[in-house]
Amino acid sequence: MTSSRPGMTRIVAGESQVPKRRRALEIALALGLVLLISVGAVVASAVSRGSDATAASTSAAGPAAELRLGYFGNITHAAALVGVKQGFIEKNLGGTKLSTQVFNAGPAAIEALNAGAIDATYIGPNPAINSFVKSKGESVSIIAGAASGGAQLVVKPEIKTAADLKGKTLASPQLGGTQDVALRAWLGKQGFKTNTDGGGDVAINPTENAQTLKLFQDGKLDGAWLPEPWASRLVLQAGAKVLVDEKDLWDGSQTGKPGEFPTTILIVNKKFAAEHPATVEALLKGHVEAVKWLNDTPAAEKAAVVNAGLKQDSGKALPQDVIDRSLQNIVFTVDPLAGTFTKLLQDGVDAGTTKQADINGLFDLRTLNSVAEDKTSAAGLGQD
Repeated sequence: MTSSRPGMTRIVAGESQVPKRRRALEIALALGLVLLISVGAVVASAVSRGSDATAASTSAAGPAAELRLGYFGNITHAAALVGVKQGFIEKNLGGTKLSTQVFNAGPAAIEALNAGAIDATYIGPNPAINSFVKSKGESVSIIAGAASGGAQLVVKPEIKTAADLKGKTLASPQLGGTQDVALRAWLGKQGFKTNTDGGGDVAINPTENAQTLKLFQDGKLDGAWLPEPWASRLVLQAGAKVLVDEKDLWDGSQTGKPGEFPTTILIVNKKFAAEHPATVEALLKGHVEAVKWLNDTPAAEKAAVVNAGLKQDSGKALPQDVIDRSLQNIVFTVDPLAGTFTKLLQDGVDAGTTKQADINGLFDLRTLNSVAEDKTSAAGLGQD
């Protein structure tokens, strides 16, 4: 017979028992192999589940051993100065070590954050937008506001109007930074063309703030768009005058708060936030306390504490008139004024420092709203 039905062993007359025994052995080995594969699959599945569980555990691994926090030596970053120097942040972090790094401007802080050198930073809005856009939403989350206002275009006294700026040289803290974008966007609305390489109708030289003061004093700059205390320093120590106070450019249509625009916000690396939500919550608790302290403390004491923090970071305190003028120009708030960010993005596009993009998901204000008294809106650009 030459045929057999599936599942049956084919036996031919005249075959010896040896092939039958060999066939039985082959069947046994095949069954053993199937069993081994099955057991391996079960083990692999268990290992996979264990790995998934480990990953899930890692993604919420509890408080971090260390929080590396960035901020600038500016009065617009007073929430950071107070939070660090008065111990509000460290107190709330508990066993998590706090280390800090001071930056001159936003792009440098973003570079450090994206490189993993810091975990969170106080920063201006435009570098945060740039990072979010370039990473397609994977790099950072805005978790709170810190300050509104405190940015001005200050110029030589002989410059009376915007038209007088043609052919002049101005400075900003860093290319793509918040004041740099504001300056380029404003000049564009005045009919001037600017290039990111420094050319155009008005030359813009991104310059470190301390050097801007000296260059202005030496007559090598015609003006600069600066955050506090640098705007006040040029006015009070170098004879500059205010041509544009940025608060006058914001009518409140995006936020319901005329004159308010975000100068400083608090952002966190998304991966760090996912792995250590308890640490982010502790940071925000300290931040909320620092902002409350700034708003509740008498002016003289506030100025003294902020000035002491600036001295510790830079080695030199500010003259009293400079710090007083600076503080009068700033509103300290945990509201990041999310409604302004669509315009801020467009300003960056117009300035040539960022690309048009969808910034939905930029904000995660859920933890802030769990620890702060008032609810803060993400204006449809994230979670609140």
